[in-house]
Amino acid sequence: MKDPNWAFHHIIKFLQFQKERVERCEITGATLRNSVKSLKLFCEMADIPVTWKKITRGLPKSRKYADDRAPTLAEIQRICEYPDRRIKGIVCAMSSSGIRLGAWDYLRWRHIEPIRREGNLVAAKMVVYAGDEEQYISFLSPEAYTELEKWMEFREECGERVDEDSWIMRQLWNTKEGHHHHGKIKETTKLRSSGIKRLIEDALWTQGLRRKAGLRRNRYEFQTNHGFRKWFETRCEQSGMKSINIETLMGHSIGISDSYYRITEEELLNEYLKAVDLLTINEKNILRQQVAQLSDNRGGVFNKELQKRDSELQSIKTQDQLNRDSVACLSDQILKCEKKLKI
Repeated sequence: MKDPNWAFHHIIKFLQFQKERVERCEITGATLRNSVKSLKLFCEMADIPVTWKKITRGLPKSRKYADDRAPTLAEIQRICEYPDRRIKGIVCAMSSSGIRLGAWDYLRWRHIEPIRREGNLVAAKMVVYAGDEEQYISFLSPEAYTELEKWMEFREECGERVDEDSWIMRQLWNTKEGHHHHGKIKETTKLRSSGIKRLIEDALWTQGLRRKAGLRRNRYEFQTNHGFRKWFETRCEQSGMKSINIETLMGHSIGISDSYYRITEEELLNEYLKAVDLLTINEKNILRQQVAQLSDNRGGVFNKELQKRDSELQSIKTQDQLNRDSVACLSDQILKCEKKLKI
């Protein structure tokens, strides 16, 4: 390049324009800094000398975290009311496991395994990103597994051959003559993560939950899909789970601890079970769990009281036997005394 200052001045001009957009709240400071990274990489590949320290010194600071929030329980319940059989399974699964949207591109029926204790469903193990280098283990709530199981059973009843290799989410099919969807029941087409995203967005708009926050253009109160991960982490924190275990369930890197922290699957499950009640969405399921827990507690109290009464009864029987032995001994002594007096 004959004039090395040409690139410098044009980059400054471009970034000044973008800085004005940040001031008008059209883009964020983080978006501007990402543009700088792209420009810097281009200049390095093209061997264009640019003094980047001078350029980046005047850039606006960016947030290290997003200013959106997690959806509330009531909002998640409204999303589940959207009239599509798939929405409950999708929302319950994402909310109770914290998986990313892209995980749906890998999920087959064999990657989800129910976990039972004393005959009761307590959770379900899920292999996330199966076969990928980022594969990890997470769990589903009993509610989420039940919804997915109902969805798979419905497909089987309609004529699909469901097996362990079946995709968890698929495109809809023709249910009535003349009603167009995406094919026939036996022509299974996987519903990709992009389709799941559109489905959730449709549910948000239809249920009246998608409103602009008013802070910035195209900014909403909570993100379409990532909001479920925020909800998951928030509820797990409220349950008292260890932060490092929450990060493990979400597939996050835990820094140097990746090389040293080794928690067993059973220990991780026990940690997850602390949060199951808080990760349950349907109020009926919440009440059912509370009634079951109350019944268990009452049963425990009843058993303790019964054991106490048994112990008291056993003590009374023992004391009664001692009294009988004492009376018998006293009778023998009286008879002996009577014999001596006759003599």
